[in-house]
Amino acid sequence: MSIVIPVYNDPPGVQATIESLLHLIDDSDPSIFLVDNGSTDNTRDIIYNYTEDNENVHLCVEDEVQGSYAARNKGIQHAGGDILAFLDADETVDPDWLDTALEAMDEQDADYLGCNVELTLPEDTLVGRYNARTGFPVEQYLEEQNYAPTCALLVKREVFEDVGRFDARLISGGDREFGERVHEAGYEQGYAEDATVYHPARTSFESLAKKNVRVGRGFCQKQRYYPERYGKPGIPPKPDGPSGGEEEDGPDSLFTRLAFTILSFAMLACRGAGYYYEYAFGEERDDIPAPTN
Repeated sequence: MSIVIPVYNDPPGVQATIESLLHLIDDSDPSIFLVDNGSTDNTRDIIYNYTEDNENVHLCVEDEVQGSYAARNKGIQHAGGDILAFLDADETVDPDWLDTALEAMDEQDADYLGCNVELTLPEDTLVGRYNARTGFPVEQYLEEQNYAPTCALLVKREVFEDVGRFDARLISGGDREFGERVHEAGYEQGYAEDATVYHPARTSFESLAKKNVRVGRGFCQKQRYYPERYGKPGIPPKPDGPSGGEEEDGPDSLFTRLAFTILSFAMLACRGAGYYYEYAFGEERDDIPAPTN
């Protein structure tokens, strides 16, 4: 099997992820494919250094299309194996993550499997704590929207051969679009609660706001390309939370509850701003083909 990881301008993140995965490598499996998506710093050099010392670590390059889904598609193109796992370049995993995920995939007879994602706090900020409470309820995504995020996903190769790869035209939301395509094709989707991936929370207002603007733009793009599924552009979706999830435990203090409420409205506003920016100024990406099998 292979693990595919897109990366753009993140030297410390990709290094942490590679180090976390090296203990999974034996004489043959898994192969790790790092896909550099046009980095302008030394990200590519760091990956290359690992490839020289580890024959199961590979560097791929996607310079033509800027976007994580295009990078993942490049990895799919080059990776081998019957099962492909997807992570983000700033994540770390439990030592038994892969074995646990593969075991769950086998027990559930799943063709498509989401893993548990726990958000960590690189630094303790109010925004970071808010993001940690509202991000990645993967089991809920699978139950309600039939997808798992590509930061912690395993997919059988035969699924891609049947329904096609990720839609590289999308700036965001391609994981949901692909998951829904998989569900509509009748493949079994599963969830591995004990296979844990650790994802750093966004700890600054700017980084979280940029993410939500991107999410808003991505939804408008999905309406542009898939109006039969998502509705016509110009009518935004009903808000489903600032980061796609619900708070599990209420914060302790009145100040924190108030601050989280303000952040929630601010992030929803960022999504709306991204949506209407894409609606007003976005164009169809005719240079990028739609996903095909």
